[in-house]
This record gives sequence, C-alpha cells and structure tokens, in this order.
Amino acid sequence: MKKLLILLFSLFFLSSPSVFADDISDIEIEGISIGDSLLDYMTEEVILEEIERNKHDYSYLNEPDKYAEVYLRIDFPTYDYLSFMIRNKGTNKYITNKNENQKYTILSVRGIIRYNEDFDSCIQKRDEIVESLSMMFPNAIKDEWFQSHSGDPSGNSIIDAISLLFDSGDYVQVHCSNWEETFRIKNNYSEGLSITIRSKEMDSWLTDRK
Repeated sequence: MKKLLILLFSLFFLSSPSVFADDISDIEIEGISIGDSLLDYMTEEVILEEIERNKHDYSYLNEPDKYAEVYLRIDFPTYDYLSFMIRNKGTNKYITNKNENQKYTILSVRGIIRYNEDFDSCIQKRDEIVESLSMMFPNAIKDEWFQSHSGDPSGNSIIDAISLLFDSGDYVQVHCSNWEETFRIKNNYSEGLSITIRSKEMDSWLTDRK
C-alpha cells in the first residue's frame, strides 16, 4: 500500500499546477520535462559516454543515429532510473555554434520501474496510472495497443501499451514490456513499467522502421 501511495503521489506531480494542462512541456517526471537541457542534470562527458554505450539500440530504424538515448541511474523517489532522447550531433573542436548546447535539449523523458518476471503486477500498476492520467488530461485521446518488441528479432518479446495523445501530436505513453527471458538475460535487459513523455518529432522517428 505504501508503494502505491508513493507512486500516485508522484503521478500528481507529472502535471503542471493546472491539472488539466494540454501541453506536454508542462508535464514532469522527477522534476524533469521536455525542453529542459540535459546538461542541467548530467555532465557533457557522461552524456557522450552514454551515447556511445547505447549507439546500437535503435539499429532497426531507418535513421538509427539521428537521435540518442541517455540513461540516468541515481536514487529517484519513485522510478528505478530515467532515460532521455536527444538529437545525436557530433562535436567539432575547431568551430562552435552559438546554439551548440541546444543539441542536449530533451525531446523525451521516460521513467522506468522494474517488474522482472512479474508482468501481471506491471499491467495492474499501468492501469492504475492510466486511470489517474485520464483524470488529469480528460481531453487527450486514449489509444491501446499490443505488439511484438522491435528490439527482439525472434518476435517473442512484447509491449502492452496505453497512450494519451494530445492535439499537438505529442503524447504520454504507459506500457509494460515483457522480454523473452533468454533474450533478456543475454542482453542484461530489465523489463517492467515505463512512463514516457514524448514529442511528435520523436514519435515520427521511432515509427520509421526498416
């Protein structure tokens, strides 16, 4: 019960002071929102290390290197860790763009709670969260979908998701992932609940697959 109360308390602060906001830039996960600079939370050195570490994660897309995912693993109140999507632009030591730091603008924020080998509990928590989000954003269009995970070529890993779509094309998605166990262990993946705030720009990229 205590864990549930903590999660629902955190969900309240996913919204802006206006609970019925219709702009995802007003939504926060652990105090971080789309449009923030990732440099406010991590050093450039760590960001570049993360980009290199995760550079093959989206190899199934037509433009796998257009954006990069960066993980932040610290002790958060609710989530086990967070991830962010940013534009993947190289650096040049000889010339500098005055808007150079804009390449670290956050385009997507994702909060993850592990439910390894406990898919049913993940689905239960997902439904509780979606109910709360639906009350916060009554004008958003709800969409439910189920598919094989693109990251597993065998087709034996799944995603069970519910999205809330805004008029802008941006959306909030809550999903449970369930990797095929041998594949998960081999790749050292975790599975469970993800709450994602994602821009329309990011959605277009993620759906453009080979």
